[in-house]
Amino acid sequence: MNKIAIVRCEHFNAAHRLHNKNWSDQKNKDVFGKCNNPNYHGHNYDLEVKVIGTCDPETGYVIDTKILSDLIKKYVLDRYDHKNLNLDTQEFKDVNPTAENIAISIYNILKPKLEASLELKIKLYETPRNFVEYPY
Repeated sequence: MNKIAIVRCEHFNAAHRLHNKNWSDQKNKDVFGKCNNPNYHGHNYDLEVKVIGTCDPETGYVIDTKILSDLIKKYVLDRYDHKNLNLDTQEFKDVNPTAENIAISIYNILKPKLEASLELKIKLYETPRNFVEYPY
């Protein structure tokens, strides 16, 4: 049977600061620009969670969208929405909360919650023109 993908789109707002503690303030400013604001700044993130697999012959689903929606809400939105990623989350205490690292974190959170036979892909929009995909 051929594989098919189902995609769930979600949205969350979060603040962050991109900063490398091993660099000078000037190097951080030069590399990260506005994203290095000491008082943080926010984004309205758009998230696409793609689950790939074969349809269950009894339900016709790859995954029930209600189950997928509930997983995203419980493990991603409740964790990141309206949070300061640097201060309010454990995974970004020592990891720069770039869009790339946020997408990897979301993947690592959700993948163990899915059946092993299902593939997972994350697309995270930091702005309407800037997004990351993981895995690629």
